[in-house]
Amino acid sequence: MIMIETIIAAPVEKVWAMWSEPQHIQQWNFAGDDWHCPKSEVDLRTGGSFVSTMAARDGSFSFDFGGVYESVEMYTCIAVLLGDGRKWITTFEAHESGTRVVEAFEPENQNPEEMQQAGWQMILDRFKGYVEAN
Repeated sequence: MIMIETIIAAPVEKVWAMWSEPQHIQQWNFAGDDWHCPKSEVDLRTGGSFVSTMAARDGSFSFDFGGVYESVEMYTCIAVLLGDGRKWITTFEAHESGTRVVEAFEPENQNPEEMQQAGWQMILDRFKGYVEAN
């Protein structure tokens, strides 16, 4: 498993909402400024599914990223089975400075693990910035 984390200066209820509501996901779910997330659908419940479209801003490339929620524990943990069969777990915990968010995910086998970790961390950092700015 690859792990990334951050501490966000906001209460867990706000962090949870901005993590799980499509109108917020579209504002942060991409690694670089040359990408965006034009579409997000979420059915946040055990057995529900999600899909987000990630696209190059110049229109040259896009892909869908999705999966099924294996377990949803409100304000605490979301466990996902991604569309390609990998597992992804996100935990949320109260911290003296706000909310600690930790993601653990199984790597795919097409890119080096360091590259995957860096890309996911960039998205998590963008999420942190979005939550703290809003």
